[in-house]
Amino acid sequence: MKKKIFLGISLREGLFVLGFYLFFSFLYYLTLWLNRAGFSDPEDNLLSFRRFLDSGGLQYLVFLIFTIPVWYLIFRRLKHWKISARLAVHVLTLPLFVYGTQKFYYLISDALGWGHLTGSGAVWDLYIPALLYLIQFGIFHAYEHYIENQRKLILEGELRQAAIKSELAAIKAQLNPHFLYNVFNTINASIPPENESTREMIAQLSDLFRYQLRASKRELVPLKDELEFVTKYLDLEKARFEERLKIIIDVPNHLLSEPVPPMLLQPLVENSVKHGLSDLIEGGTIQIKIFKELDKLKFEISDNGIGIKDKTAVFGNGVGLSNTKERLQKMYQSSLELLDNDPRGLKIRFAI
Repeated sequence: MKKKIFLGISLREGLFVLGFYLFFSFLYYLTLWLNRAGFSDPEDNLLSFRRFLDSGGLQYLVFLIFTIPVWYLIFRRLKHWKISARLAVHVLTLPLFVYGTQKFYYLISDALGWGHLTGSGAVWDLYIPALLYLIQFGIFHAYEHYIENQRKLILEGELRQAAIKSELAAIKAQLNPHFLYNVFNTINASIPPENESTREMIAQLSDLFRYQLRASKRELVPLKDELEFVTKYLDLEKARFEERLKIIIDVPNHLLSEPVPPMLLQPLVENSVKHGLSDLIEGGTIQIKIFKELDKLKFEISDNGIGIKDKTAVFGNGVGLSNTKERLQKMYQSSLELLDNDPRGLKIRFAI
């Protein structure tokens, strides 16, 4: 019953709306029937379908027809607007709905030769659709809020479980980074001063483990720290690739204090090195570009390597990309985009 059948509406939701209209249309018909004089008319039967259409059924069908485009506008086209802005749209759609339904219903009734309210009584054909509009869209907005709240509760539960698992993994892993960090420092101290390049590489590797250990205890770190970590990682890779690896980091200084999840960029950069450039004799370039747009921090990690043909299957093969994709989805409801770079290679995009 929860399967979406049309425009994101489930069968159960669709049946509820139809039941809502049938209930109110019959209630309106019953009110007219109880207040109608002349019960001796043989056609004036409560169960007469012809009477039901003439005395409310047709009018509520018109209400339903006019509701669909208004609902689509507010809950689909303007879904990402703030709730206050979407509620303001009702100021325009409410009078259009009331006036449009009245004129359209009168047009059909006159064409079929059916009666409708006239004179001062016609005011009810303005009041009733206005009241119905407020009731139904009040229910729609309340239901949307309920669904969104349920989704957030489920997401918070998943995040709590992920945090617990991450904390346990960090506790288990603490011994290893601590041990390695101390061993690196010991080895570094034992290397003769003339081997400065080796000492520098070990110091950088030690810094990587120290950052990883610190990051395991924090949910967010300044972008500056994350970039320093990635730079040291790439410097170690550059020692292996030498001049075959070029690095470009394009980040405005005013963004360096922005909070980001730790260890977010390194798996993506590692993917570019390992799968994009390592097999190329001439090597290549990795570019990290970060900018802000519409209050969103946007990231682009690109390389001019061999690229990826099947971008849908890559998440099932690599742990780094899959974990990063899951983190972005759970923390920011953001997606990880894999695109072809120009003229060749891979470009990874996401926003937080």
